[in-house]
Amino acid sequence: MSHPSSNSRQASAQRSVRSFVRRAGRITPAQERALDDLWPRYGLRFSAIPLHLDRIFGRSAGRVLEIGFGDGESLVRQAAENPELDYLGVEVHRPGVGHCLRRADAQGIGNLRLISHDAVEVLKLQIPERSLVRINLYFPDPWPKKRHHKRRLLQADFLTLAARKLEETGALHIATDWRNYAEHIDEIAAGSDAFRVHERREHDGDHPLDRPTTKFERRGLALGHGITEWRLVRKP
Repeated sequence: MSHPSSNSRQASAQRSVRSFVRRAGRITPAQERALDDLWPRYGLRFSAIPLHLDRIFGRSAGRVLEIGFGDGESLVRQAAENPELDYLGVEVHRPGVGHCLRRADAQGIGNLRLISHDAVEVLKLQIPERSLVRINLYFPDPWPKKRHHKRRLLQADFLTLAARKLEETGALHIATDWRNYAEHIDEIAAGSDAFRVHERREHDGDHPLDRPTTKFERRGLALGHGITEWRLVRKP
């Protein structure tokens, strides 16, 4: 059994600038056991071949992709509260993946699968065209230093790629607690040919836009950060 951290040789196009750093982190024995025991049930190996989602989930349903699910707290909650939908989570950090596996198993979640790989490569190569009703991108790394802004995931080419994977009325949900990143996202969204801004919301953690709160959100609020979020709807 291959652990989710191993890179597939089928990744045909390696990105020169990545939006994440693969931090080793401290993995607990329980998380390590979850990776060993539960990955075969919940995990999907990365490959350049598009997934057959009906076969994977054993049904036809709306599919939601969450990019960078952290420890999986909000992702598992969404899957539990919306059993009519199927959820795909993408995360590169092994402790978070292990934690999410434990949560999903403890709650008996069946409508969730995980991929541990670069989200852009997963979107580009593994997610079928027009297969998602929604993409969630909650509190991505803001890369606050100006020289690192090129690493931000939210760029014009990412929006174009995301739109290709969404159904005609699909939506991209984004949240950040960094004002400078919010300004950047406003600019990218305004110039997008792929999406229109259906809703934009600012709040102090008390009015999330159709989602649970997250660990990163609570951390930002504790630092005095406000929350900005968007629902971008795919243009026909």
